[in-house]
Order: sequence, then C-alpha cells, then structure tokens
Amino acid sequence: MEKIYNLAIVGGGPGGIASAVEAMILGIKDIVLLEKGENHSTTLRKFYKDNKRVDKDYKGQKVELSGNIFFADGTKESTLDLFDEMLKGHHIESHFKTEVESIKKQGDIFEVSTTGGGVFKAYFVVISIGKMGQPNKPSYPLPSSLKNIINFNTSACSKNEKIIVVGGGNSAVEYAYFLADNNQVTLNYRQRTFSRINDVNAKILNEYIASRRLKTRLGVDIERVEDSEGKVKIIFKDGSEDIFDRAIYAIGGVAPIDFLKKCGVQIDESGVPIVDENHQSSQQNIYIAGDILFKSGGSIAAALNHGFQISQHIFKNGYSKIQKS
Repeated sequence: MEKIYNLAIVGGGPGGIASAVEAMILGIKDIVLLEKGENHSTTLRKFYKDNKRVDKDYKGQKVELSGNIFFADGTKESTLDLFDEMLKGHHIESHFKTEVESIKKQGDIFEVSTTGGGVFKAYFVVISIGKMGQPNKPSYPLPSSLKNIINFNTSACSKNEKIIVVGGGNSAVEYAYFLADNNQVTLNYRQRTFSRINDVNAKILNEYIASRRLKTRLGVDIERVEDSEGKVKIIFKDGSEDIFDRAIYAIGGVAPIDFLKKCGVQIDESGVPIVDENHQSSQQNIYIAGDILFKSGGSIAAALNHGFQISQHIFKNGYSKIQKS
C-alpha cells in the first residue's frame, strides 16, 4: 500500500523545521520535510556571511517564543547547528534536492508532486518557502546571454572582478562591502540616501566609501542592460554607461505567487497568502509559515512560532480523525 504521510512540509527553513519538530513532539507520526536546496536553511547558508550575527529580535521585531525550540541570539553557524540538532534529534524524514512543483487535493489527501517526478501523499501540508527563492527582478529585461554573470546573490562571485550591486536595502549594502574586499565594486541605488538599512550597515558602508574601497552611483536608476562581448553593459537614465564583469541585483523577494495559486492558495493584492488565525490558507489543511506571510519581512523567531501554532491546530483539529492505531 502506498504510504500516506500525516504531514508534508514544503521548505526546510525555520518555519518548516519548527512545523516538523513541534508536530513530532505532539506525537504526530509520519512527517516528511521536502527542501529544494542541498540542505536545510538555504537562506541562511547562501545569503549570510560566515559568522554573521543572527538576532532573535530581527530588525527590532520583539517576538516571544511560544514553542519548544530555544532560539536565542547567535551566529549563522550556531543557528544552523541548532536546526541540525532539531532535525536529527527528532528523526525528521528529510528529502533535500527535492523541489515541489505542485500540490493537488484528491479527496481528503494532497498529492505533493516534485520536479523529479516523485509524489508524496499527505493529509496535511505546510508551505514554508522563503521569499529569497524568488528574487525580484527589474522592470527592464535582462539579456539571457548574461544569465551566468547577472546574479541575485554572491554565491557565483570570485576575486578581482568589476561588479555592480543594485539595490538599497541591507542585503545590497552587505553584498557590496563584503565583495569590495576582493573586487572593484560599485553600489547603485536609485535614491540618494539609504533609508532602509540598519545602523551597523550604515556605519560600515560609510567607512568603505570614505576609504574609497567602495564606489557608489546614487540617485540614478538604470535604463537598460546590454551584452557587451560577454560582459554587463549598464546604461543609466542620466545617459552615462559602464561595463562590468558581473551584476548582482538585491532588490528584494516576492512570494512565489504562481506556485501558491497552483496549490489553490488565495493571495491578497500585495502577493501575501491569505490565512486565518491558525495560519491555515484558503485551501483547507494547507498551512503557511515563514516570511512569505509578511509584506516586507519576517524573522526566524516569528517563523518558529508559526510552526508551533500550526502543529497545535493540526493536532487539535484534524489529526485525531485520521490517526491510526
């Protein structure tokens, strides 16, 4: 008989991990976690520098933890260690390099289909996929011939490159000064000042600019991007232009709207999934956790609470109906 899981979790970030762990603690059996990355917590691994500080109260968001995962201020490494311990200690069945393509309901059971052709069946589903998996792209087209050197994170960067970083948030600033230690970097932002970055990043940015380790092009937007013999040619709206070895866009992320719609999940005009007080979506028994529930950005602590609240609701309002002896 084909296995039917009680709970399938899509996404191996904090919200997905907490949903799995909290459900297991409650006694919910047969849980599977599906993550398209090579390991859990892809956002932390890819977008956080080594030893980067990770705060419980991210950007001043005060969150009181309500679940069983003790998360406190630490570093990228200590946070990854915590989540490693949670998954291994509670024996969560995890499938990495497994990207979910669609979720369809057949009677009382969801069929979670992957791009590799696999199908996982479950009574309940939690979707906890981060925004960074679907980065915002500019309004102007990007040449497909440059797809290997027009990036949305720093993972493909090497040394001694001429790089332009586009964006005005904390991620853009962090990418810029991090890369500037080994590359010739220009930070471009259409506004003249950075109003959305934290004090620490503002201080470091000013130091890099003052010491001429980092160039800026502020108050000017990009008109278009062209392929110049395999390099990135940027034409600005003021008529100036420059050529770079690589371009990195850090202009935010959006909820993967097409995927959510395919799963029958309704979203609001801002692209945020519509959920009730228990984080249950418009599709009954599909729950949403993590930063896709926030228009601007959530936090690890908030995602952990989502997982706790979701597992509590599943346990009290549905699991008992399908629980096997």
